[in-house]
Amino acid sequence: MAGWGVFSTIRVADGVLFAFERHWARMVKDAALFHVPMPCTAEEGRRRLLDLVEANRAYNSSLRAYVVRNDGSAFGSACERRTDLIGMTTDLKDWGKGVKLALEPQVRHAASKFAGTKILSWAINLTLVEEAQAKGFDEVILLNERGEVAECTSANIFIARGNQVLTPPLSSGCLPGVTRDLLLSEIRAPGFAVRETALIPGDLHNADEVFITSTTRELLPVLEIERKPLKQGDRTRRALQAEFSKYVDRYVAEHKAVPAQTR
Repeated sequence: MAGWGVFSTIRVADGVLFAFERHWARMVKDAALFHVPMPCTAEEGRRRLLDLVEANRAYNSSLRAYVVRNDGSAFGSACERRTDLIGMTTDLKDWGKGVKLALEPQVRHAASKFAGTKILSWAINLTLVEEAQAKGFDEVILLNERGEVAECTSANIFIARGNQVLTPPLSSGCLPGVTRDLLLSEIRAPGFAVRETALIPGDLHNADEVFITSTTRELLPVLEIERKPLKQGDRTRRALQAEFSKYVDRYVAEHKAVPAQTR
């Protein structure tokens, strides 16, 4: 009940846990910061989650993996296990052709040592996105204490200026999303350069393109911010999405070729 734990959302593609190593490594890092013992090794975790995928026949789905700490509350704990690995699957969601974003200041504290962690205490994010959706928005851009753009409640954000593709650095307080990291480190679209830089809200309105990224959305265009329509360019996002899709296909093909018991 303390929300003491970490989680990650993993795309299941043709029965493969896409980019599992990156998701698990992030959970390990965040768990160590919050004194949450991991319940098993990465390979054991992969095997258990693949068993869940098989049991649910959720071969193309979203999988939420939680590591929940059982002890340490003021009331103590009678549970024999210090932590549990809990998995849930759900159908993939159709996110539509783009999103409308609201702005929320003073939400991310970039200077905090806990900034950028993905923990079970997610109520602030859920409340903010629920409030935004009640007003006709889809998501919320979260600003830090310096007024800089950090991220959305469940997505990272990118802009395009010419052939430059820019996203806030981790020092903004944003979460190191797996899709974000792949765009920075692995995905190469000819003619485009992806890098980190500090952004303010005005940079979004003046950009050639704005899009958000996440495991379930991949690269999704931003249509408007605070009811102000944005430029409708989509050349950059399409180029990056094409290369990202190729990367996913290669990853799935490579991991489907490996027997489950050896993964």
